[in-house]
Amino acid sequence: MTRLESIRSNAHSGLKLSTQFVLSCLLFFSSVTLAAEPVELKESADEKWYKGNLHTHSLWSDGDDYLEMIADWYKSHGYDFLSFTDHNVLAQSERWTVPEKNKGKLHAYKELKKRFPNWIEERKNKEGQIEVRLRTFQEVSDKLGEPGKYLLIQSEEVTDRFKNMPVHMNATNLHSLLTPLGGKSVYDVMQNNTNALLAQRERTGQKMMIHLNHPNFHYGVTAEELMKVIGENFFEVYNGHPGVDNRGDESHPSTDRMWDIILTKRLAELDLPIMYGLSTDDGHEYHNIPSRASEPGRGWVVVLSRNLDPESLVEAMEAGRFYASSGVKLKSITYSDHGLEIEIDPEEGVEYTTHFIGTLKGYPKQGIPVLDKRGHEVHATKRYSKKIGANLKTVKGPTAKYDFNGNEIYVRALIRSSKLHPNPAQTGEIERAWIQPMKGPGSPQK
Repeated sequence: MTRLESIRSNAHSGLKLSTQFVLSCLLFFSSVTLAAEPVELKESADEKWYKGNLHTHSLWSDGDDYLEMIADWYKSHGYDFLSFTDHNVLAQSERWTVPEKNKGKLHAYKELKKRFPNWIEERKNKEGQIEVRLRTFQEVSDKLGEPGKYLLIQSEEVTDRFKNMPVHMNATNLHSLLTPLGGKSVYDVMQNNTNALLAQRERTGQKMMIHLNHPNFHYGVTAEELMKVIGENFFEVYNGHPGVDNRGDESHPSTDRMWDIILTKRLAELDLPIMYGLSTDDGHEYHNIPSRASEPGRGWVVVLSRNLDPESLVEAMEAGRFYASSGVKLKSITYSDHGLEIEIDPEEGVEYTTHFIGTLKGYPKQGIPVLDKRGHEVHATKRYSKKIGANLKTVKGPTAKYDFNGNEIYVRALIRSSKLHPNPAQTGEIERAWIQPMKGPGSPQK
């Protein structure tokens, strides 16, 4: 079965993508990662690094604060853009909430009145309780957004599942709501919802993207399932929710390890594009920072873009012109036919170690299924050779360089600092940065 036939056979009824559109997507994502000429990601007169979060929840679903308060928090903490991604809803309708009963309780209501005293609509219900109207996305964007300085992006967490396995996907810069489509497998769920976003993008002409959230949340998604999805080229290698198990456990790999398995298989065996890694907050609680709750300020992306608008940001990210971070800041990243070079923007008193990670030609392809105590196969990523995602070189200091030896299928970089994260998803975390992968000379050539 060809890739296009696979897309058609897995699409939900009524969702048909044109052959030309799918081919253009495949060609685009396959071509942007080739570094025929050196590509330097660095601020210039024409381009700037923009910091943003792509995963945020509010009282429109299961967050504990109002849209305007959350937008104000990110704006006051130096972010350039923010996506609201409430579960299966867009903040477009008229909706009222009872502060005494919602997740934020009276504390959130009092803070809202303090910050926006003249911008609250209230009424009393039949029981005599005060109700507050939830502001829409557009209202909050008009009030707090600033062209070229601060951008809010309408998005959605498409919250789906297969049996007892959660499959959550964030759709960024949506035109209209995506309804979860389900499927006959975890892979099928991901492909169906990806197809729905691609169809909306084709129909509207609006640039948008989809990414898989927290694959280790209840261990719902394996590397083998994610690696096969066509048109979905992003996933969360770091998610700031303390309950999503970024580190994995004895039966499940970390999200970093999953990334290397996915990259190796997609590039060397499946003839699919690079999978990019994101860092996000997945914030739900905003009133007791720092704590062990799901809070803002833990992970973000930094995108090199000509303009601060949704279309430019999506385009830049699709081209891999960004890095993910939980605290480490960069000056530049250079991709070339010779290798990968990084310059860190160092913080005084902090030490940095860069690990260049990749897979070389000739790696063992076979994976071993994970079994439970009774010998039954577990729904988990298989165990693969350590030659997949090997540490190819380690460099200490604010600059790091990796030169190709000719056998690399891909190379990415993980920067680890000596500084503890001030409010980590899991205790003991240090601040890090994830550099997007590039194809190496050992990758199969078309």
